[in-house]
Amino acid sequence: MTPAAFLCALLLAPSARAGEVALTFDDLPVFGHFRPIAEADALTDKLVGGLKAHHWPAIGFVNEIQLVAADTPLRVDLLKRWLDAGFELGNHSYSHLSLTSTPVDAYIADVARGDAVTRPLMAAHGKTERWYRYPFLETGPTLVVRQRFEGWLAAHGYRVAPVTMENSDWQFADVYDDANRRGDTAEAARIRAAYLDYTAKVVPWYRQAGIAVFGREPRFVFLLHASQLNADSIDALAAILAGQHLTPVRLDRAMADPAYRTVDDYAGPNGEEWLERFATTLHKTMPWSTMPQVPADIVAADDKLDAAPPVAAPATPAATTPAR
Repeated sequence: MTPAAFLCALLLAPSARAGEVALTFDDLPVFGHFRPIAEADALTDKLVGGLKAHHWPAIGFVNEIQLVAADTPLRVDLLKRWLDAGFELGNHSYSHLSLTSTPVDAYIADVARGDAVTRPLMAAHGKTERWYRYPFLETGPTLVVRQRFEGWLAAHGYRVAPVTMENSDWQFADVYDDANRRGDTAEAARIRAAYLDYTAKVVPWYRQAGIAVFGREPRFVFLLHASQLNADSIDALAAILAGQHLTPVRLDRAMADPAYRTVDDYAGPNGEEWLERFATTLHKTMPWSTMPQVPADIVAADDKLDAAPPVAAPATPAATTPAR
């Protein structure tokens, strides 16, 4: 499909076409720089409460390094809140490492460490931890590395949670947090509006891209983050999904779609999304030229924050949470 034909199909696509999407949230307990517990508590209440209010299933992927603080029990309680609400938790590695730049044995050790708290919490709620999400979506620089790690995953009861839809929320979330820290409520509102506008454009783009790859629309796995931006935007995100006639479903159901049985043998330094991986396998072309772009001012502001000196660490060290 040519870019022009794809864009025409996107614009003419019937909004009433029903679809399904699994909502996955990375970087639990909370996305962003290490937050005071009161702030993390309020964020979690708002995000989990919003998901419950819309009767959405969801799964959160945990970086347990965030629990390392003087108030560890209170931070563990943030994870319990997800489970008490009926949601599931998965492993996102202990410290959000890159498999591209980390030796595989050290990476495995970090991932193993990342279920020390989550797995018992899940068991106490009658659940088994079984999903793994790659930080940065980086699955290894070579197939040997990838196969070594994914062999370890399978031996320990994990499946990989892929990503076939995303809205670059992490870029908006960082600058949104920065505006709120500075007390610039007008700027925060502008960033949130830009985020929702972008989401409303990119969601239908992914739906049409799925059709371009598979000849039909698959069930999607949507990458989001446990951010203040998403906590403040749940109702608006619900309106976008409703307008698209997309129904949130459990990750198990999304993964039952035959699309996820497509071979994925990508190896390399980049964190490729799975729709692109599947397109390579099926010799299809992703319509990148029509993909909506994150506003340039958001990208520039996020890059500036990335280049700035880190926020002072708390008394008991804990890592900041990188994007994706």
